[in-house]
Amino acid sequence: MHFAGMTLTIRDDARREIQADVDALTRSPKYFNIKAERAKTYFPIIEKVFEEERLPLDFKYLALQESALIPDAVSTSNAVGFWQFKDFTATEMGMRVDQEVDERMNIASSSRGAARYLKQCNHYFNNWIYALQSYQMGAGGVMRAVGDKDLGSRHMEINADTYWYVKKFLAHKVAFEQVSGKPALEITVVSDAAGKTLGELAREASVEESALLEVNKWLKTDRIPEDKPYVVIIPRGTMAPEFNTLTVAAAAKTAPAVQPAAKSSEPREVNGVPVIQAKAGEGLTDLVARADISLSRFLNYNEMDIDQPVRTGAWYFLDKKKKHASQDVYTVSPGESLWEVSQRFGVRMKYLMKYNDLDKETVNLEGSPIYLSFHKPSGTVSESDSTIALLDTGDTFEWDVSLAPTRKTTLSASSGGGTGKPVAADIPAPESYRSATSTTTYHEVKASDTLYSVARQYGVTIREIMEWNGKKDFNLSVGEKLRVAGR
Repeated sequence: MHFAGMTLTIRDDARREIQADVDALTRSPKYFNIKAERAKTYFPIIEKVFEEERLPLDFKYLALQESALIPDAVSTSNAVGFWQFKDFTATEMGMRVDQEVDERMNIASSSRGAARYLKQCNHYFNNWIYALQSYQMGAGGVMRAVGDKDLGSRHMEINADTYWYVKKFLAHKVAFEQVSGKPALEITVVSDAAGKTLGELAREASVEESALLEVNKWLKTDRIPEDKPYVVIIPRGTMAPEFNTLTVAAAAKTAPAVQPAAKSSEPREVNGVPVIQAKAGEGLTDLVARADISLSRFLNYNEMDIDQPVRTGAWYFLDKKKKHASQDVYTVSPGESLWEVSQRFGVRMKYLMKYNDLDKETVNLEGSPIYLSFHKPSGTVSESDSTIALLDTGDTFEWDVSLAPTRKTTLSASSGGGTGKPVAADIPAPESYRSATSTTTYHEVKASDTLYSVARQYGVTIREIMEWNGKKDFNLSVGEKLRVAGR
């Protein structure tokens, strides 16, 4: 397969995954054609912007993957618009986002922002596949995941280990690259309408003002601002009722029968919230149809983005997850993400992040204890309170049970990637160090170390190590010197 000037060798294992996604995208002719009509309407504008920005035109299929080309699509992480930008990233890419204008919903402005972001990511890798992967996980995440492998490469192998987001993109390219022809809704653009109202533009263009509003959702007032040129879309033709509506197709009757998941003795509730288990072969549309709730609610309840793959045998929520779990602390298993912890215990992500001073981009939580329902009182913590970290091995590790009053520690917002940590986090400080220790001991961190393993090795608590070393999170760096004993 050719993509963005690169040659991709698709191995059989990856081919099967990509084909399964293509089948899911094309299974229902009705819903495929709805997306195809949007592509025929919007692709000419995207292509023009990409040509001006010198971005490979293949990236136009990414807008279908990100938003299905719905202008006001909103993800559970508050990413908005055709290209699913968060507000801070949109601003960094030159878009205006405020009470009057949200250019994330402007096809021309957001496409230019997406082009700039992708080119910026490609600057690090000189590899458009990695730039594509960066769109989902950030350039920093890709750097940590791939190192210097395939930098500058013009040929890559796509296999089972290739990041799922890349394979899903290739499925969209395969499914929609043959779409052509005249769209039912044609659009033209006007870029010299500063100061005019939509009513004036509608009269000038001889279109209904309601139709003008429907394709210019980026404008939140009735007058075009004058601070800079804005592209205004003028519709020509017929807009189908479902053109700007996110819809889900039920599985076609001709679709192959879905094999039921293995029987489980687990309850049909997690943390008191009803759940449904994904069967083998089910995609998002199949699962939502069987759950009999709207797509937007399903995505909201499970804190998922629309392109996130469904995992066979996993449990998905049919109502909102809770603030607290039935246990206090959990130790993260190898390869487990914060979202997976959230799904395992039925606790909303924002509370896990608040309890643990984390963000969604946090990686490598392996071995770290995660607070699931930790309530810090405003005064002191009772000396009778104790918290036990539950371990996969069945062993237990007691946290420090004698705590001083909590203190406020101010953290600075991250500038990289625009994702900031909470500015105020309550960090309990140990009442005292181990008085019996008279000498200071340091430990040099190895690649396999976690805070838990180091604490256990030296017979101290994780909290003591964090306090002695001024740590605000559980992350360790190879070669880092940790104080593990002494005053």
